[in-house]
Amino acid sequence: MNLLKAIVNLFRFDRTNWRAVLLCLLTAVVFWLFNALNKKYSTNVKFPIRFEYDESLFSPIENLPHQINVNVNGTGWELFRDFVGFKLPELTIPLERPTEVKKIVASSLTPMLAPQLGKLQINYIVTDTLRVQIDETDTHRFRLYVDLTNVNFEKDFGRTSPVVILPDSVELSGPKSILLNLPDSIKLNITANRLDQNFEDDIEINIESPYIKRNPPLANVIFEVGDVREMKCAVKLLVKNPQVVSSISWPDSITCTFSVPVKRLEEFGRSKKEMLLLLDVKSETNMPKFLKMPNFIELIKMDSIKIISNP
Repeated sequence: MNLLKAIVNLFRFDRTNWRAVLLCLLTAVVFWLFNALNKKYSTNVKFPIRFEYDESLFSPIENLPHQINVNVNGTGWELFRDFVGFKLPELTIPLERPTEVKKIVASSLTPMLAPQLGKLQINYIVTDTLRVQIDETDTHRFRLYVDLTNVNFEKDFGRTSPVVILPDSVELSGPKSILLNLPDSIKLNITANRLDQNFEDDIEINIESPYIKRNPPLANVIFEVGDVREMKCAVKLLVKNPQVVSSISWPDSITCTFSVPVKRLEEFGRSKKEMLLLLDVKSETNMPKFLKMPNFIELIKMDSIKIISNP
């Protein structure tokens, strides 16, 4: 009876009693935690990795692996530190001949990585294979040109001057294989709606690969906008390799529709006789291309070619 009464008295709301109970619980938890963290454990840990190579001479073609999963053995203190992220070591993998390495069997890295883990011991490497794509760094200069497909103007307005690009080329540096697969000219895409005034803007030089460095990254594009008129005229056609289809007679000219600045209508009238279209019969597109056309006008439409078969 006295024992039961003592227990009831213990749990009565008394600040002194509760403080003693909490202090006992806290002491027990601390002793348990210290005891648990001093024991040895094995677990998987994802360590950040860095490939070491001469970055002035070589560039990655695609994203390199950024971490490796390793089963390690260590005390609770060491593993707790790594899981929480305190001083998590970055493992370095040197590449002496980076262009010759395509994949690395991760298990072969144990002797290299073990000294970098401090007191942690490697049981085995969970990650199977590390794949790397690195190429020689090269530099080339590419011409810039503007695509006006997505530019439209207010009614009776249009481009009234040549397009000026400053600078007119860009220097690209990066993996040699990527640079060699790029076209000779880099396109600048412009989007503008209902233009009725002169255009000037800095346009980003977009390259798909994030490993290509651009110098400069932007180009300034300028052209004048003003009153224009639609003008039709027959443009002389020159046929290249007509013998390929000897049974066909080609027309002497093709009717084209141009956007011409009002202030240069007289000049257009004088120069239209000098315009010339070239059709290469061997070309896959079979589309005529202008050999001569004033740079202040813009082609709106070209009539289809009427082909006449020889009897």
